Amino acid sequence: MRSRVVLGVMGQILWMLAGFMIIPLIVALYYEEPLYIFVVPFICAIIIAYLLTLYFKRQDVQWNLKEGFFIVASTWLIAALLYSCPYILEGVPPINALFESMSGVTATGATALPDIEGQSKSLLFWRSLTQWIGGMGIIMLFIVILPKLGVGGRQMFRAEVPGLQEERLRPRIRETAKILWLVYIVLSLAEFILLMSAGLSPYDSITHTFTSISCAGFSPNSNSIAAFGDPLVESIFVVFMFLGGANFALHYKTIVFDRKSLIRDQEFKFYFFIIVSATLVLVFELIRAEVYSATEAFRYSLFQVISILTTTGYASVDFNLWPDSPRFILFLLMFIGGCAGSTSGGVKVVRLLLLLKYTQKVLINVIHPKAVVPVRFNNKKVPDEIIQSIVSFLVIYVLIFAASSTLLSMMGMDFITTLSASIATLGNVGPGLGLVGPMASFDNIPDPGKLILIANMWIGRLEVFTVIVLLTPTFWKH
Repeated sequence: MRSRVVLGVMGQILWMLAGFMIIPLIVALYYEEPLYIFVVPFICAIIIAYLLTLYFKRQDVQWNLKEGFFIVASTWLIAALLYSCPYILEGVPPINALFESMSGVTATGATALPDIEGQSKSLLFWRSLTQWIGGMGIIMLFIVILPKLGVGGRQMFRAEVPGLQEERLRPRIRETAKILWLVYIVLSLAEFILLMSAGLSPYDSITHTFTSISCAGFSPNSNSIAAFGDPLVESIFVVFMFLGGANFALHYKTIVFDRKSLIRDQEFKFYFFIIVSATLVLVFELIRAEVYSATEAFRYSLFQVISILTTTGYASVDFNLWPDSPRFILFLLMFIGGCAGSTSGGVKVVRLLLLLKYTQKVLINVIHPKAVVPVRFNNKKVPDEIIQSIVSFLVIYVLIFAASSTLLSMMGMDFITTLSASIATLGNVGPGLGLVGPMASFDNIPDPGKLILIANMWIGRLEVFTVIVLLTPTFWKH
């Protein structure tokens, strides 16, 4: 790996990361709040970016996949470290600040702030903005802004974008990234207008737009969406969380080329099936337990199913108080996530679908050993290496979940809190159950535990392989 090339690129990325800090600075000016919490890290980042780009000018050479992986993984760490500075300068403990920042850029939504409303409006705006930036992807935005990335952009795109294969809408990676960001921005503007029309303030509308279309989940309110108590507002969030959890490339194809692209997609249909099934089961369980009336059970069940499945993590009610059966269903949904190519986290629906298809193939071969049963997705045969990558991904994913859960349990936390905190961060879901429920804070977790969960968020956002390969000796061999 060529360090000069990597450092040169990191310098340019740091310019972009620093540039975003101008936006909350303007918000702080408007609300007459202290400016130094953004000015100090902005100036420091600009100086470092200038020195890196001065001494390590980017060379027009082809990057290899190794450099792409390293740049992507490092970018998310650097973004989290830089973006934690405003929290620290406002008085948040460093570990909590890094936790909040990593939760922001990875669009996780788990919070370590015990008193959210006690923070300045500009900091809470910044908190939401980092999730909007991280929702579609920092590297994706970098590819759009910086021209002439060439092959290097393709390596970075492959390392960051979730999914089994590249979703290329145009021959050039930069054009594909621009289209995806354009769809993202259009949906964000539409949601902002609808929230304003529903009676939310401009501040609440924009901060919640940032964190719902990005399937991220931060809210300036400690009680999340329950603070509004408005079915109309909840309905708007349901629609845009649902859209955020679907494949953005299919959104574009549906709008521009074929109106039926989305509904013909097998992953989208399975995604819709999971939502309907889980909602009906939740409604049944909540009515059976006499928790709500039929209308209220449907309202809260639909919202929480979509919120948890898409890894947004909003809460329209404190589901931590529900009976064990409904809570267990939500816990299972934390393992799934939304569609590939969406802003959601988790394992992704397509992996679960293909794993089920592969299981069916194995069962048929047990009965008919000589039968040739190809695994098909959208009427195309799925190559064996894709199936192998899914199995490998799931094995590593479960091992990381087991390891982090074990380490957390050794710190004295209860069983429910341990398991839910681990999967809520690894799957970039946000809130968990027990001590880390939707109306609680991860501040209850010991600092060593927070560091484990920070690593979970980083690994989960980059879909495991991008980070894990950095830990293998083979990666560092020439």
